[in-house]
Amino acid sequence: MRTKKYWIGICLLFFAMSTNGQVIKGFVAAGINLTQVDGDEVYGYKLPGSNFGIGALVPIKKNWDISLETSYSQKGANQKAQYIAYSGDDTLTGAYKLRLNYAEIPVMIHYTDKEFITVGTGFSFGRLVGATEFEHGKQTITNAQNGVYSPNDYSVLIDLKMRVVSRLKFNFRYQYSMTKIRMREFTTIGNAQPWNRKQYNNLLTFRLVYIFNEDQSERALIKVASP
Repeated sequence: MRTKKYWIGICLLFFAMSTNGQVIKGFVAAGINLTQVDGDEVYGYKLPGSNFGIGALVPIKKNWDISLETSYSQKGANQKAQYIAYSGDDTLTGAYKLRLNYAEIPVMIHYTDKEFITVGTGFSFGRLVGATEFEHGKQTITNAQNGVYSPNDYSVLIDLKMRVVSRLKFNFRYQYSMTKIRMREFTTIGNAQPWNRKQYNNLLTFRLVYIFNEDQSERALIKVASP
């Protein structure tokens, strides 16, 4: 309930800002994530995933914008077989693959320098909508509903955009979970010496972003700022 009220408040804030003479800029974005999960004993950004989003940019003053986005983002981790060992009837290889699919709402503030480079930072709320997990080549019971992974992912974002041509921009984004998505117990082969680790999503995103109404928004902002 608190989360719902928070996002309703964000939307109302955007509406209030948009009625102050500014022209809202819209955007669509598409690209890939390179992802890992910190705390899963698997290392490296080895799992690619899709990232799609649509959103709005509201200018608050010259060179400054606030953005609200709705996106679909695939996260997780991947590791190929590392060894072969046997535990009873099970064959252990160290292979691991985790896919976590989220519907996300990032909220960010951006600064644009010389109409070429835009830097931004902010926060995102993500809702887990799909999950699959494979250990040693076999699928586990993990899904989005059974509570193995937290249904919510609160993360911090650092964002960089560079103009490619006209309204098309290249976007690099770094994202990291602020709260754990899972607490997991690990054991060595033979089930000895267990230990626990908190897990966090960690990802790099590379996208192309197309901006709508950019010229109109800049003209409207100049008009509002003029005496």
